Amino acid sequence: MLIDWFTVGAQTLNFLILVWLMKRYLYKPVLDAIDAREKRIASELADAAQKQAQADSERDTFKQKNADFDQQREALARKASAEVDAERKRLLTDARTAADAVQAKRHEALESELQTLQQDIARRSQEEVFAIARKVLTDLAGTTLEDRITEVFAQRLGSMDAHAKSELSKALQASPGTVRVRSAFELTPAQQAALGQAMDAAMGAKLPIRFETTPDVIGGIELSANGWKIAWNISDFLASLQQKAS
Repeated sequence: MLIDWFTVGAQTLNFLILVWLMKRYLYKPVLDAIDAREKRIASELADAAQKQAQADSERDTFKQKNADFDQQREALARKASAEVDAERKRLLTDARTAADAVQAKRHEALESELQTLQQDIARRSQEEVFAIARKVLTDLAGTTLEDRITEVFAQRLGSMDAHAKSELSKALQASPGTVRVRSAFELTPAQQAALGQAMDAAMGAKLPIRFETTPDVIGGIELSANGWKIAWNISDFLASLQQKAS
């Protein structure tokens, strides 16, 4: 069989032309379309991955914010609880302090009232004793209580021992001045003269005396000089009786 080389060549040329045409107008566009689609898919996948990563990041951030918020909430709750507990303790302490202060003031008030009552009772008792003694002395002896008190105090001055006289002398030497005599009642000139004579006789010298009247020395007489003192009064007498009775 003879081969028609012209036909073979023409067919070969036609095939090559067909291949070129397919490659130029069919295969290349298809490949370009496939490449474009792959690129588009790759871009979409990359964008989706980026969005997924961003979503994951936002999710992690949200979780962290939730965790931080929970920690802050717990911290605030603990702080509020501690502040409430501290305020409760402070209020309780203030209440106890106020209650103790009120109780202390009430106790002081009761003590003050009791002391005032005792002092009032003692003062009234002394006044009653003073009045009764005055009346008894006036009725039985024909003398007044003031005269008898003055007489007893003059006797006490006259009976001072050597130690008492030495102490009085030291007091007068340390601060020379007038001897002060305080009495619960006003002394008459005769009573003042009697006490002055008793003092002069006891000390062996004439001493200037200043007489004062004060209710503090209840039913008695007190002589003092620069801190040294000798006294006699119904208050001391009643105190002595109270100590013996107790």
